[in-house]
Amino acid sequence: MVPAVRLHRERDDTSSCTPATDTGLIPVSPEARSTPSRSPAELLRFLRAALVTPVERNHTETDQRFRRRRIVAGSTLVVGSVVLGLGFTQEQGSTAFYILTLVLALVWSIGAFASGPLHLGWTHTRAGQRKTRPILQPFLLGLLAVAIFVAGAVVVAQIPVLRDEVNEVLNFARFASLPVVAAITMINGVAEELFFRGALFAAIGRRYPVVISTVLYALATVTTQNWMLVFAAAVLGTLVGLQRKVTGGVLGPMVTHLTWSMSMLFILPPLLTVLTPLN
Repeated sequence: MVPAVRLHRERDDTSSCTPATDTGLIPVSPEARSTPSRSPAELLRFLRAALVTPVERNHTETDQRFRRRRIVAGSTLVVGSVVLGLGFTQEQGSTAFYILTLVLALVWSIGAFASGPLHLGWTHTRAGQRKTRPILQPFLLGLLAVAIFVAGAVVVAQIPVLRDEVNEVLNFARFASLPVVAAITMINGVAEELFFRGALFAAIGRRYPVVISTVLYALATVTTQNWMLVFAAAVLGTLVGLQRKVTGGVLGPMVTHLTWSMSMLFILPPLLTVLTPLN
C-alpha cells in the first residue's frame, strides 16, 4: 500500500473558484468592452481585479516540503535582516555599503530558490476570456504608488525630523555613481520580491499571508534604525502582498516594486531639495 501524503495549500490557492469574468467581478457587455469607461467605477474595477479578485490556480505542497520551506525562509530572514542592518552602519557612499547590499541580494535570492518552487503568476485580461502574465497592471499600480509617495514627500519636506530620515537613506545614493546605484536598486528589488513575496509568502500558508509577510518585511528593515524606511516597507509590502495573493506569483510584485523604487530614486532627491524650506 502507498502511504497517504497530506498536501498543503497556500492561503491564496483558488483552484475551486469559478473563472473570473472581465476583471473577475461582474459580466461586462460587448459594448462596454469596446468602449472602456474612464469613470470612477472603471478605476474601482481595475483595483479590485488587481488587488482583490484572485486568479484561478492550484499550488500544492506536501507537508515535508512545506516544513522545509519554512525552515529555509526563516533562516534566510534572520541572516538577511542582519546583513541589511550592517549595510546601513557603513559610511554613505562607501564601497563596503555596496558590497553588503549585493551580498544582501544574494542572500535573499539563494534563500528564495532554495526554499522550493516559485511561480511567476497570472492576471485577468480586461475581457476575462483568458489570463496573461502580470506586467501592465502591476506597472500602473507602481505608478499609483509613486504618485502617493510624491504627495507624501510634499508633507515630509516640511517636517525636519522626517525629512532628515528620508535624506539619510537618499544620501547612500547621492554619494555614488547614479548608474551603479540604479543597477543595485534593481537587483535588490528583484531579490526582495523573490524572497518576501515568493519563498516567505508561500511559507506562511493560508492564514493572513499578506499581513504576516508585510509585517516581517517591515520588521526586517527595523535593523536600519530608519523609521521612514520601515514605513515605506510597510506601505509597499501591503501593495505587493495583495498582488501576490491575487496573481499567485512574484512577477507582478517585481514590476510594481521596480517601478516604484526606480522612480523614487530619480524623483525624490531633487523633489526634496526643491520643497525643503530655506532657513
